[in-house]
Amino acid sequence: MPGFDVRVNSHTSGPWTDGRAGRNLHTYSDDVEYQVARRGEQLVQQRLRQVLRHPTGYYQSRISVDRTSGGRYRIHDGGVVYGPWLEGTGSRNSPVTRFPGYFTFRRTKALLDRQARGIAQELLARYRSRGLL
Repeated sequence: MPGFDVRVNSHTSGPWTDGRAGRNLHTYSDDVEYQVARRGEQLVQQRLRQVLRHPTGYYQSRISVDRTSGGRYRIHDGGVVYGPWLEGTGSRNSPVTRFPGYFTFRRTKALLDRQARGIAQELLARYRSRGLL
């Protein structure tokens, strides 16, 4: 029966074999999450500047991005007592009062979801230009 055997000798080197690529990929993933969260914070601040009628600056100063215990990032208002009222999720919103809320975080999340892919692609281009991925 005709046939032949094939033997290949190879030597591997580079970022995939020594673990650098995995570390860089993890760093890239974390960087994307952080940059998306920072963009979300900017969008919340921008929206608040548009909707607040008599801003004192206190509520806006409490908006921040923090890392949660699960390693994710969270955009929040620092637990300001009237935050739910401004968002429209408080017990004193419509129908109790005429004020329905500004829906700042909910609207920003939808907008941020649409922008996240572009942020990730921009960061990927930077990582590639540095030879990290």
